[in-house]
Amino acid sequence: MNERGEQVLELLKEPGVLDEELRRQLIEVLLAPSPPGKMSYEEFLAWADEDTLAEWVDGQVLMYTPASDWHQNLCGFLESVLRIFVESRRLGVVRSAPFQMKLEHGREPDLLFVAKEHLGRLQETYLEGPADLVVEIVSPESAGRDRGEKFYEYAQGGVPEYWLIDPQGHWAEFYRLEEGHYRLVFEGKEGEYHSEAVPGFWLRVEWLWQEPLPNPLRALGKIVGLKPEVVEQFLQALGGQFEEG
Repeated sequence: MNERGEQVLELLKEPGVLDEELRRQLIEVLLAPSPPGKMSYEEFLAWADEDTLAEWVDGQVLMYTPASDWHQNLCGFLESVLRIFVESRRLGVVRSAPFQMKLEHGREPDLLFVAKEHLGRLQETYLEGPADLVVEIVSPESAGRDRGEKFYEYAQGGVPEYWLIDPQGHWAEFYRLEEGHYRLVFEGKEGEYHSEAVPGFWLRVEWLWQEPLPNPLRALGKIVGLKPEVVEQFLQALGGQFEEG
């Protein structure tokens, strides 16, 4: 970091200079190592480790900032519900970031699902080809990519189903691929969306905005049609009462 950058960093460390969250993000950007120059995708995979927040586009490494606490919680909720459903029915696998999906570019979706008939696309550290479902949780920092570049890349790359979830705007959009283009099949802040990529799976959209988020096992119980008392008995067996979210 040059002298000017060090001066800015010291200023940002002073309390009260900026909003705390913005100050934290700016400091992380300043302290982050500079990305390397142009490289092949194989070189990128060798350079990046499991904690690297980056994507590979046109041979360049694009760094991005860490996700917020709410983003992480929402991603964790969706991953838990999807993973248990998918694995219990032996439908395929669910992966969460950081895990690369290599289409034209090397992207890192928040969540992806790969159906069992496409498991041959899974490599040790990335997916070679399209997932059957991609989920992106929109943030102010990622909105342009999620609704722009990635939207068209995922369609051109053959991802059959794409979810865009905006927790700040309390809005979700669900797209399906038709003749090489995404068609919006459901949107809103409430209601039920039934996935085509994950057979039998549906999601009550208003769950995504609850504070706190629902217990994943309670949500899963509703998805598969279990009686509430059966779910509660199971939760108690795991270690006691759970507050309803």
